[in-house]
Amino acid sequence: MNFLENVALAPLTTLGVGGPARFFTEAESEDNVREAIGFAEERDLLLFVLGGGSNLVVADAGFDGLVLKIAIRGVESWHQQEKRIFAAGAGEAWDSLVASAVEQDCAGLECLSGIPGSVGGTPVQNVGGYGQDVSKTIVEVVALDQHSCDVGTFTNEQCGFGYRTSIFNTSERGRWIILRVTYALSPNGEPLIEYADLKRYFKEWNANPTLRETREAVREIRRSKAMLLVDGDEDARSAGSFFKNPVISSADYQRLASGFQAPKYPAIDGHVKVPAAWLVEHAGFAKGLSRGNVGISRKHALAIVNRGGAMAADVIGLKNEIQDAVEAKFGIRLQPEPVFVGFES
Repeated sequence: MNFLENVALAPLTTLGVGGPARFFTEAESEDNVREAIGFAEERDLLLFVLGGGSNLVVADAGFDGLVLKIAIRGVESWHQQEKRIFAAGAGEAWDSLVASAVEQDCAGLECLSGIPGSVGGTPVQNVGGYGQDVSKTIVEVVALDQHSCDVGTFTNEQCGFGYRTSIFNTSERGRWIILRVTYALSPNGEPLIEYADLKRYFKEWNANPTLRETREAVREIRRSKAMLLVDGDEDARSAGSFFKNPVISSADYQRLASGFQAPKYPAIDGHVKVPAAWLVEHAGFAKGLSRGNVGISRKHALAIVNRGGAMAADVIGLKNEIQDAVEAKFGIRLQPEPVFVGFES
């Protein structure tokens, strides 16, 4: 393995901000991961595991430790009972796996098309969109324990999936490095057309869309919101949706609705989900807003974008401004989705 020094991290993220890593390396195997852990331990370095860099804000000072980029490749698939199983290395590009599943006429991931990043990141945040999330299809996660360097295998239930959460970013945060993820998909299955945007897209269709047509529709909708990485589109230079949709009790929603006609969607245990984008816009942050080199996407109110030359401090400043304004007006503190690196001090 090569351990490099002072490697720029901004180009390895979709947001494009932040300073360098003190040390940087890539792991193409389980043994490489162990070697990287040993390197960090010998030098008393913090270790950060980097995937596709799509959900990340790096501090302007960079990261004073070892950044380990997971580059474990390979996809295997086989039939098991009535399912088609896909086992993918954590370093595989997520959208490529989705494309492969759709090409093989397997349902379960089609609405997750166009999401940037790698396979290894999907169980950590229970990646979802357009009516689907990976918790519905993941059957197994293989990960390496940073403390013992032993490998553990987690069932779906053991992953503790919730809305944009799992044990890997909550109770076990910072402990496990994802090596491989296995998904069970439905051969010849029907696409999931439940999300409002998809229903509108196919409203005039006389026939049911195929999996491939659904994937194309999701990618087109994401492109229209600048949530698909497109070269030259500054509105796509973001970390994706910057805030989670808050899930609140029905009583709290009634208090909110007494003053504002906020949209809502059902959530678990009688709670409701309020669109964060609606809260952001109605707190005074319109699409296209600019604050110097940062702003809000012209196409999506939840995307904080780097309009060119932005610093991480600019991003954090706008994040704080939005959170404070939403809380002051609606009594809800928005929680960010991205991972923040290098802000420990």
